[in-house]
Amino acid sequence: MDVSDLNPSQREAVLHGAGPMLVLAGAGSGKTRVVTRRIGRLVEEGTPPWSIVAVTFTNKAAAEMRERAAALVGPKAGKELRVTTFHSFGLELLTKEVASLGFRGGRFAVFDQADAMGALREVLRGKDAGKRFDLAAILGRISVAKNAFQSSETWVPREGDEYDEIARELFPRYQAALRSFQAFDFDDLVTEAVHLLRRRDDVRRRALARIRYLLVDEYQDTNASQLELVRILASEHRNVAVVGDDDQSIYAWRGADVTNILDFERHFPGARVVKLEENYRSVASVLHVANAVLEKSRGKRHGKVLRPTREQGPVVELVTCSDPDVEAAMIATEIEAALSGGLPRGEIAVLYRSNQQAEALEHALRERGVAHRQIGGQKFYERKEVKDLLAYLKVALDPTDEMSLRRVINYPSRGLGDKALERLSLFATARGHSLWEAVRRASVIDELSSSALAGAADLERVVDAATARLSRRDPADQVARELAEAVGLREDLREASPGEAFARRWGNVEGILNVLKKHSDKHGGDPEMLSGFLRLLTLQTEEEEQASDVVTLSTMHGAKGLEWRLVFLCGLEEGFLPHARTTDPKVTAVTPQDIEEERRLFYVGITRARDRLVLSRCRARPMRGKPVARTPSRFLDDVPKELLVEREVSTKPAPRREETVTHANALLAALDGPPAGARPTRPRFR
Repeated sequence: MDVSDLNPSQREAVLHGAGPMLVLAGAGSGKTRVVTRRIGRLVEEGTPPWSIVAVTFTNKAAAEMRERAAALVGPKAGKELRVTTFHSFGLELLTKEVASLGFRGGRFAVFDQADAMGALREVLRGKDAGKRFDLAAILGRISVAKNAFQSSETWVPREGDEYDEIARELFPRYQAALRSFQAFDFDDLVTEAVHLLRRRDDVRRRALARIRYLLVDEYQDTNASQLELVRILASEHRNVAVVGDDDQSIYAWRGADVTNILDFERHFPGARVVKLEENYRSVASVLHVANAVLEKSRGKRHGKVLRPTREQGPVVELVTCSDPDVEAAMIATEIEAALSGGLPRGEIAVLYRSNQQAEALEHALRERGVAHRQIGGQKFYERKEVKDLLAYLKVALDPTDEMSLRRVINYPSRGLGDKALERLSLFATARGHSLWEAVRRASVIDELSSSALAGAADLERVVDAATARLSRRDPADQVARELAEAVGLREDLREASPGEAFARRWGNVEGILNVLKKHSDKHGGDPEMLSGFLRLLTLQTEEEEQASDVVTLSTMHGAKGLEWRLVFLCGLEEGFLPHARTTDPKVTAVTPQDIEEERRLFYVGITRARDRLVLSRCRARPMRGKPVARTPSRFLDDVPKELLVEREVSTKPAPRREETVTHANALLAALDGPPAGARPTRPRFR
């Protein structure tokens, strides 16, 4: 393989032979190229593609990596490559080894966030805590405990943290509820896979027999369970190469442990360490600011400095605004100027620490008619109408899927409300039946009303008809469409969401029917293939497809892995960055590690900018109707003044043509102007 286009560090990583390797990949240093080239080199030298496992965190990243690797190794070998996510890998292992799990019928369900919340709500039914506590916060603490391999016995709650206390109490009951539903949540897909590999030598031998080389991307984001999975999978050959950047570790709040990458050489003795420090993304002026922020870090980190490969670029601006409305108007006006200069909307982003900052920005952009999107909206597969239809299909495939059955048992309304469901559940529990068996035998349950009996009969008829069609291997999309018609889904959506809302929601139903049709066209009507496909859909966590030619609004967390030519970082004040949660002892137990993670978050935001970066803050923000003075972010003090151009804006800037032209010409000159000494070839605005 020709590696002449790689820099020396990239070549070293690609050509590394056997044994563990840590690739410290700074922002914009070409890490995906290194990973895919390494895969290509291994295949070229005779490594079977099926024995190479590359693991990352999102379906989108895995698809991109698979596509780029397949372009190097060819379509045949590309199909055999195992490029996956941690959760998909765990799902695959658990599915193959389902006989070792002890579930009835050799099947299990996978609960997404909403399903898991439903299970936790069942656990809390009748308990006052269900009204006092935020279920998502409880589930989040259980998730962190699971991924750290903590149990209710070993988990030590933080003193005075009532959420920790209630989460520890509910943890075993929540797990018992999952198992009663024959279900795993997302965390279980990794943790249970690890437990299975630990306790069953035969399972471990089978898994390791198919792995010769292991590659892990975004290693700084791994938690304890993912680290343990990597250690087990690499235990035989030790051919593990991980790629990551401790300076971009920003997910401790969801369990990621930066010490995994900091201690890699301790976990894998004799590891080679390769540093990728050449940055191909950002102009030098942006990188100087990024390096200055990291230079002041007080935490443990792998020492590295981003080295620019591009020109100096425009100096980074720091704009101090009088209030949030002025800040939003300033940003919107700057965006107008950039658009007038020919910069595509899709090359502009506004980033902030907290979603609450987005409202003023959206208003200012709408006021000027600037098309935009906000990253972090509801995902396609989490939309109610999509989940409802898929739940009906899951019940038709497996009526013992109790969570799916509970979701649709009274949707649309058929007389099987909470009281009827409680009586059906009691009947099933007393006789050791499944909930579905109780529905089938509803006629012998005296306490059920006539409307509930009619509803049970209606549900049984609908499900049985769909089950029969699936047994005949009819296409899944046709069965799902018939289910939607049989339960009156269209009519219910029209009544609940008239007008444009109905059109949008029914469009989502058509969207999932199209997805099912593509699956049926490719795999036929095999029920087992369909069941596995529906489990994979539960893992779908990527953003729905959206128009690319729009301005992006996003939190700094949501922007990781993305880049734009023009980036605004706004709200750079104490309380936002660093966030109050990490600085106020009254809010939470504050640690120096929390502050350093906020510093890394600032660094991530800075390095999203390719050509131009604008920083902004407010002197005051309204609180309870009165302006309250704001303190500049402490991280701004770490940036030498000579690296910034500072200005103040105290009134809402009104877009005027002469200002727009000036900004447009300046931006064009900075972004794609001619080399020094040459005459401009691109016409300027007049």
